[in-house]
Amino acid sequence: MRTLLEESFRAAVAAADPARILAPALPAPPKGRSYVAAVGKAAASMAAALEAAWPAQAPLDGIALTRYRHALPTRRIRVIEAGHPVPDAAGEAGAREILAAARALAANDLLIALVSGGGSSLLALPLEGLSMADLKTVTTQLLHSGAPIQDINTVRKHLSAIQGGRLAAACRAPVCALIISDVTGDAPTHIASGPCAPDPTTFADAIGVLAKFHVTPPPAIAEFFARGAAGDIPETPKPGSPALAQAENRVIATAHRSLEAAAESFRAAGVTPVILGDTVTGEAAEVAKVMAALVREIRSYRAPFAPPVALISGGECTVTITGDAGRGGRCSEFLLALAVELDGLGAVHALAADTDGIDGSEDNAGALLTPTSLARARTLGLDARRSLAAHDSYGFFATLDDLLVTGPTYTNVNDYRVILVG
Repeated sequence: MRTLLEESFRAAVAAADPARILAPALPAPPKGRSYVAAVGKAAASMAAALEAAWPAQAPLDGIALTRYRHALPTRRIRVIEAGHPVPDAAGEAGAREILAAARALAANDLLIALVSGGGSSLLALPLEGLSMADLKTVTTQLLHSGAPIQDINTVRKHLSAIQGGRLAAACRAPVCALIISDVTGDAPTHIASGPCAPDPTTFADAIGVLAKFHVTPPPAIAEFFARGAAGDIPETPKPGSPALAQAENRVIATAHRSLEAAAESFRAAGVTPVILGDTVTGEAAEVAKVMAALVREIRSYRAPFAPPVALISGGECTVTITGDAGRGGRCSEFLLALAVELDGLGAVHALAADTDGIDGSEDNAGALLTPTSLARARTLGLDARRSLAAHDSYGFFATLDDLLVTGPTYTNVNDYRVILVG
């Protein structure tokens, strides 16, 4: 069962591999030069895939801004590693260089933006009057608040000199943005905070997000947002803005396509796959309760699906942290909550992992659950409910030797979850 689950995860990741999907989407080289602005956890792999497909005689250079330990060898595009999920000075310097290069392009040149999840923190360039320290503070607050990524990015776009469409707006050349989506709905404005996409949100929306999730920002940000809401600071480019008329945003990989690839692997193994959707969101522990109820219905009544069945879902859950917490990300927390809810129910195996290979800020992609997980935990002196209350899912599954460790996958289409009901 573990092998089958892991094979399905690899199939999901492979469906979003830039080496497979990028070349057919590339534009033709322009008369002038092409500049590449790659940003996100897949930035280096997307840059390498572009280099492999780009004509040798066509001028090409640029920057790939990616997370630490996510670099890959490239020839013409320089790779810079920076902070994620909290931005840092390396990201600020890289973003500043990208913005300057985009402004210098001529009308017969081309800006190719290679965008993937994680770019919101990596492409960190605060607007004038704001500091990186303030940006770090409010980012950390939002990450701990339980806010969905779309709301977090509403705030980020209104603090950034390069996100929310501002990169494309600064460029005189045509802009082609090729995007690997890691957000539900696949809207370009939410992926890496939409550096080349129009932004329908406002300063007032950003203020509303902070209030909704009880975030008290640094005074400089509060004052900045108040001035923006009053009209004293220009808004981000909106849908229909002439400043973005030359920009094309094209999504080339999605979570749903990866779920479909995983489903194919189960079908080949004689297991019926059921895709529950790529927009499953909410608190990880609450989502686990709903999934557990569905599993019990299947095990007890063979409805609404007859076993063996693989329940496959994607989408980004959240974990709200209050006070001190242990180690773990949203995928392993979902799985630990599922274990508690199932309470050792037989013939149920599960896997939950982030397709980028990193669950939260740990070294694992996620974890695996077996029918014996709780029994083995008890023999080792572990209390699953206590671990869940402490948000220490990493420690729980590490003790059981049931972490899924893949290293960086160099792509990112958000979380992958599967529950195999026998």
